[in-house]
Amino acid sequence: MHKKILLLGSGELGKELVIALKRLGQTVIAVDSYVGAPAMQVADGFEVIDMLNAKALDAIVTKHRPDLIVPEIEAIRTEQFYRYEQEKIQVVPSARAANFTMNRKLIRDLASKDLGLQTANYLYATSFDQFTDAVNKIGLPCVVKPLMSSSGKGQSVLKKLDDQQAVWNYAINNARGDIKEMIIEEFIAFETEITLLTVTQQNGPTLFCPPIGHRQERGDYQESWQPVEMSEKDLEHAQAMAAKVTATLTGAGIWGVEFFLTSNGVYFSELSPRPHDTGMVTLTGTQNLSQFELHARAILGLPIPLIQLERAGASAVILADKTSAHFSITGIEKALEQAKTDVRIFGKPTTRPYRRMGVALAYDNVGADMDEMRKKAKVAAECVEIV
Repeated sequence: MHKKILLLGSGELGKELVIALKRLGQTVIAVDSYVGAPAMQVADGFEVIDMLNAKALDAIVTKHRPDLIVPEIEAIRTEQFYRYEQEKIQVVPSARAANFTMNRKLIRDLASKDLGLQTANYLYATSFDQFTDAVNKIGLPCVVKPLMSSSGKGQSVLKKLDDQQAVWNYAINNARGDIKEMIIEEFIAFETEITLLTVTQQNGPTLFCPPIGHRQERGDYQESWQPVEMSEKDLEHAQAMAAKVTATLTGAGIWGVEFFLTSNGVYFSELSPRPHDTGMVTLTGTQNLSQFELHARAILGLPIPLIQLERAGASAVILADKTSAHFSITGIEKALEQAKTDVRIFGKPTTRPYRRMGVALAYDNVGADMDEMRKKAKVAAECVEIV
């Protein structure tokens, strides 16, 4: 059981996945667009390329001849994956899944039109005129997102017609890749946003982690907690939707399936075919296996006999506030003065406004006061400063 794995995208999620894979004796080559990315620091080797360049992507696949290709970001020339599969390289979770989920249009149409899952009303726009027409039809407030982006970049809530040009410009300027199209969504009045980490296996049933609650700002996760309170009926509905969409996309691995929890039930929101940022909370030991350990086992075809809630936990992000290549991180000792807290520093070589540089974690026994745990994680995060 020894595989060579090409990891496409080497951020903090990739770093934790590399650690999990190395503990199982695997060889990992980490790829990203800049030197010193977090996963490169723990991998066996690294490559620096533009992953939207098909020739550059082909060149490193030819050079390394990996057994598995594991995409960890959106901005990749994913249409190449179909050919790699024909060459008997395992794409995680599959070429079909990677192509559909790297584009919000494909995954939303699959969920809503093909599978009949409950989603917000939505329209698309490739020009400002189409955008204003879509806004009129969807109504205010509405959510505007580029079809391809990451970490919430380009996403905003349009509340006033006077802001249409600014919202459009923000979305266009932060779209990744060469797709310059927007999705305009009905704003769902939700009680909680949840992530249902879903594990599909090569040989075995689809499994579900205890649901994770999360809060976003600017379309990017700020804190998450596990477990989150929800009715058994809503949980079963979410699990059924997650099982349906992952089965259609095919392949083995962990999926971050996002839902809106409302007074009218559960709405499908988005899906990522890889470890999810809100799942950083599993690093507190909330589960017997973290999301990264689950992903590693699933993609290698190793058994997962049980996913079990062991603790309650919360996470809060540590953000930079300005752009710099010269900085230090202080306050870690202060953050760790509280009992049952921990900190993960990602090791990113540069900062920019709102860039995630680390995460603070808090945990306690199942049934402990979750509001207190969330507060403890946020206090720990506030102790850590990017100077």
